[in-house]
Amino acid sequence: MRIWVDLSNSPHVALFGPILEHLAAQGDDVLLSARDHAQTLGLAQSRWPHVVVVGGPSPAGRAAKAATIARRTAALARFAAGRRIDVALSHGSYAQIAAARSLGIPVLTMMDYEFQPANHLSFRLAQRVIVPEAFPEAALRQFGAAHKTIRYAGYKEELYLAGFEPDAAVISDLGLDPANVIVVLRPPPDGSLYHREQNLRFEEVARGVVSAPGVQAVLLTRTADRAIWSERMPQLIVPDAPVDGPSLVALADLTIGAGGTMNRESALLGTPTYTVFGGRLAAVDAALIAEGRLIDLRHDGAEPVVGKKPARAGACIPAARREEILEVVERGLAAVSGRRRVRAAAVPARPRRPASARRRA
Repeated sequence: MRIWVDLSNSPHVALFGPILEHLAAQGDDVLLSARDHAQTLGLAQSRWPHVVVVGGPSPAGRAAKAATIARRTAALARFAAGRRIDVALSHGSYAQIAAARSLGIPVLTMMDYEFQPANHLSFRLAQRVIVPEAFPEAALRQFGAAHKTIRYAGYKEELYLAGFEPDAAVISDLGLDPANVIVVLRPPPDGSLYHREQNLRFEEVARGVVSAPGVQAVLLTRTADRAIWSERMPQLIVPDAPVDGPSLVALADLTIGAGGTMNRESALLGTPTYTVFGGRLAAVDAALIAEGRLIDLRHDGAEPVVGKKPARAGACIPAARREEILEVVERGLAAVSGRRRVRAAAVPARPRRPASARRRA
């Protein structure tokens, strides 16, 4: 099969790494496009130099975002036209989904956040939608997708974190002292469609943590706001180059995040993790809170416990989780294409080095 994969945001690079390896092992022909937004393109090019750049950053404001998506949709349609694509695959790439449908290409999409407004479009246009078990059935009915959903157990982050071993070089690369309390901070996704509110809680909590004695705090920015955060809190370490995010959160003593993916990575890897997300909490995050793996810090008065985590703390995600989610992707491809798919032997996990291949700013 010829499968078109589109990467529209930075976390998609890590997510689709195992999927692309699996498709290559199956003998599939993969066309890969990526948006030059945040760290998406740099991360993608470090793994797949052949990736084709289509579209750029997302501006502020809904009208501007809509115009940008429309332009990227047209550009992606031009890219895909005449290439005999069997399936378009993404994690909620709305422009790709619209472009594919305009060309009559079947669509398989993944999603794990039920409050993303664009789900109303992408779920209706897609032939199949892959979601985690925690995704609410009511949201699927609202988006017109209850009859075409395939579910997987657990969390999408387990696909690429299964069997993960952190690279300790990230600590020395950042000039961190392991004797100190190492804190990772992830600011809110301001300006995104699903996060319209200003998150003052994140800065409030961050200021309290970085002022504690014996703390070294690393803030991993999302876009070009490095100088702003450095000016607000000069004691922060704000890297100016991509960082191996999964290794950093795995080796840190605690993580405080105002987003989703990095919080889940940290929690699944066994690091004490606090959420101050300012939008509507995803069902997957609520599940992690119920499991005691993610701590809700969104409300005034709640404070994180700042200290060294136990030396043996951490979690190893079984490699079987990777295979289970890949099997669900295979089912989706078969359903959308109408072709029977016979899986090749399981692909061994990629070597964990070099770390630059897994970096995120």
